[in-house]
Amino acid sequence: MSSKLPHQWPDGFLWGTGASSIQTEGAPLSSDWWRWERNGNAPLSGTGNGFATHYKSDFAALQQLGLTHHRLSIEWARIEPERGKYDLRAVEHYKSMLTAARDIGISPWVCLHHFSLPQWFADEGGFLNRDNLHRYWSRHVEFMAQTFGDLVYGWKPVNETNYYPMAAYKGRGWPPGIDDFETWMTAVENMQIASAEAAIRLKQIGKPVSSVFGLSTVELVDTLPSSKTFQDFVYAVNWDSGLDLFRDGEIRLPGREPVYRPDLAGSFDIIGFSYYCALGVKDGQLVRFPENAPMSQLEYSIWPDGLSLVLERLHNELPTTPLLIAEYGIGTEDDEQRAQYLADGLRITADAIGRGIDVKGFFHWTSVDNYEWLHGYDVKFGIIDDERRVRPSAAVLANEAINS
Repeated sequence: MSSKLPHQWPDGFLWGTGASSIQTEGAPLSSDWWRWERNGNAPLSGTGNGFATHYKSDFAALQQLGLTHHRLSIEWARIEPERGKYDLRAVEHYKSMLTAARDIGISPWVCLHHFSLPQWFADEGGFLNRDNLHRYWSRHVEFMAQTFGDLVYGWKPVNETNYYPMAAYKGRGWPPGIDDFETWMTAVENMQIASAEAAIRLKQIGKPVSSVFGLSTVELVDTLPSSKTFQDFVYAVNWDSGLDLFRDGEIRLPGREPVYRPDLAGSFDIIGFSYYCALGVKDGQLVRFPENAPMSQLEYSIWPDGLSLVLERLHNELPTTPLLIAEYGIGTEDDEQRAQYLADGLRITADAIGRGIDVKGFFHWTSVDNYEWLHGYDVKFGIIDDERRVRPSAAVLANEAINS
């Protein structure tokens, strides 16, 4: 397999990686994930992959690979472990991290919420309570803007805005472990609003702001009416809830009164998304797609072609909005498989750009093997292993990034 692609990348194309605080630094005592681990609901995260102490050398390794953009999360529970009380040492730790990134040639993007909450905020109802968006979330966004705004390159306020509500409130194993349809729908509305409100404030700093939606196309495997109905529902929740708010200032979830927020239309500069798999609908329920495709360590179908479908659908929905591949990666022990998956994803991206789709960048998930939530340290997503050895698959990205 040749890792060099016969394509010219646009000037200023963003080559990056992504990670989160808990996955790289471990869960702090003050977070809801720490209690979730201690109650036996997830493996212990410990100190993550050691990024808190290795960040300078990790940034240096990425810079040498030409991956000069990196998205990290600043853990809310670390900097505000108690309501209204800030840990200044944690604040300075993150300032040092962002400064080190910039000094070595890495442009940092910051995420404010990546699946975990301060326990005190969770105890107040978290994002289920609409009042908390105004009482606590907006205050947190303001603190982040004022404290770190001069150090960041860009913002990605909420990670996988549409997936977190399902994980937490539709029985997918995230705290608080609720499985209730109406609660899930409330969380979808509130998370989309929280992300868009944060974007509006963060745009005032003059740095680019991107969404991170977790997007999969949903393919019909049969022709049953129940399958088509379910396909429409999945698109309405996972795609339309965020895209309609961005384009029209409305959220229209099935069976619920519309939410009108025209002030949130156009909230993001860039529509960013993660892609890990496509989904199918068969007999009125979700299945892997393609069903006969090989599986990743997370039991996703390994099908890079789905990335092309996501890019096409987004471009058709938002033809004048720039797009960003905010996460693309594969959990596998087979690094040759990772290299091929990367090469396929880059080819698909380059082809989309050649067809006129405005793709601003490609962020690989992840840089160094890290903690994978309910799976602990058994799932390997990194182009660098946990002993800081660069895997051969990293060359697929480096050859494009360095020569672009």
